[in-house]
Amino acid sequence: MIEEDAPIQFLGNRYRLIHQVGKGGMALVYEAYDQMLERPVAIKLLRQDFSELQGFRDRFRQEAKSAANLAHPNIVTVHDFGIDPKGIYIVMEFMPGKDLKFRIKEKGVYSVTEGIPLIIQACNALGYAHRAGIVHCDVKPQNMIVSDDRRLKLTDFGIARALSSINDDNKADIVWGSPQYLSPEQALGEQPSPASDVYSLGVVLYEMFTGKLPFKARSTDELIQLHQSEPPTPPRELNPECPPELEQVILRCLSKEPSARFRTADQLGSVLAIILDKYSSQTSDKNNSPEKPPALMVKNNPPSITYEDFNPGKNASVDWQMIGLELLCLLLVGGLLPFWLFIWFSLKPLFGN
Repeated sequence: MIEEDAPIQFLGNRYRLIHQVGKGGMALVYEAYDQMLERPVAIKLLRQDFSELQGFRDRFRQEAKSAANLAHPNIVTVHDFGIDPKGIYIVMEFMPGKDLKFRIKEKGVYSVTEGIPLIIQACNALGYAHRAGIVHCDVKPQNMIVSDDRRLKLTDFGIARALSSINDDNKADIVWGSPQYLSPEQALGEQPSPASDVYSLGVVLYEMFTGKLPFKARSTDELIQLHQSEPPTPPRELNPECPPELEQVILRCLSKEPSARFRTADQLGSVLAIILDKYSSQTSDKNNSPEKPPALMVKNNPPSITYEDFNPGKNASVDWQMIGLELLCLLLVGGLLPFWLFIWFSLKPLFGN
């Protein structure tokens, strides 16, 4: 396996490794150069012993192909993958910037107008993936790359699911990402869903707006137990500047039951956009609003909401809690006209034509 201080090397007789930019328990990340297409790339080189596991190789190939089909401005593009004597690797678009975990440590607590635009971009990425039938399974700030102009891209789609194919005997010394962001159902080994990604986004939101993680423990087992059974401290107790509406959104994301959360990242993004519009207007009135990042464009590129999100169908129950929260946000921001329009389009499917 390549060590941190190893000299420049090649992968697949095509990619020249320039220098290491990240390191974890499962992989090293390099800035590299594609000599065939003459462009910079990022390469994640997984642990060498993984390449010896046939089940993992097959699952990794399948997940890499699925990730390569995701084409979205907020998702890091997968260009290639391969198996080399040095290990299994995946080649991705190179995006200059720092991961969100670094940005949080650097900044501390985010304001509404600085933090929500980033998470809306993450919601756009996850919503697109969810509609394609792909659950990320490892949403955390370390997998969100933020450029200096505040564009966010999500990376590492499918790697967590590929790792799930490794049998228990080979899992003993694997560092499983960051259990701080793991949903309760994933911790129990249950099949993840879009709501699992929403829970992880809720942990990221909590960290951005309080400067702390919702749960801390001495061991992974204890941490998982807290995710499964203990309610988090309300964000406003740690940061009184966190708006009440945003606190409600964060706590809903962190619900223990998947059915109690926002059903999709698209749905979460739509509510966050309403809150952002309200507080952006208030900040603008004070003439000290920060420049809106070019990737946000909430009004021109709103989070996609499928008809299914608002049409319960014959066998589903009405999500009255969600409807109530969105009605409250609409009344606060826009007055009565959007209120009655929302009533019409939300309840029309329940009564037929």
